[in-house]
Amino acid sequence: MRVNVNVNGEDMTAENVWPGESLLYVLRERLGLPGSKNACEQGECGSCTVYFDGVTACSCMIAAGQAEGRAVRTVEGLAQEPGKGSDRTLGAVQDAFVEAGAVQCGFCTPGLLVQTDDLLERTVGAGKGAPDDAEIREALAGNLCRCTGYEKIIDAVHMAAARRAESGAAHE
Repeated sequence: MRVNVNVNGEDMTAENVWPGESLLYVLRERLGLPGSKNACEQGECGSCTVYFDGVTACSCMIAAGQAEGRAVRTVEGLAQEPGKGSDRTLGAVQDAFVEAGAVQCGFCTPGLLVQTDDLLERTVGAGKGAPDDAEIREALAGNLCRCTGYEKIIDAVHMAAARRAESGAAHE
């Protein structure tokens, strides 16, 4: 079957899709977007988290056919595109994770980045202020990390929240 989906603002088509394939498989193997990671294939680890019609979801749990005509935003979509013909640069959340040392083996990172972006949109972006540690832990509870111990991840979220608040204040 053919699946037409809007990924990171671009209309894409995946050909010869088996109906039982996951959206994660289609993104990685058919559309060439390897950012979302395939770790548990059971929706338990959060490594494959994407925005699916604006709501975060584990792409390993979404059948490819369900994505027909839908909008998906992956970790690649969090990057900023500085100008026509130039390479993408890291987004604010991605920069904060690198600077805080919250990136180690990389399997959990894509899902954590998407969940963090979502959290900051719902808090800082909505004018509710920066999330506290408890809110961060709750928002990231579905994303498992075996390497970092989470403290650097929480530091990265605080850093990204502060930067988002500063950039938001600059635009007012």
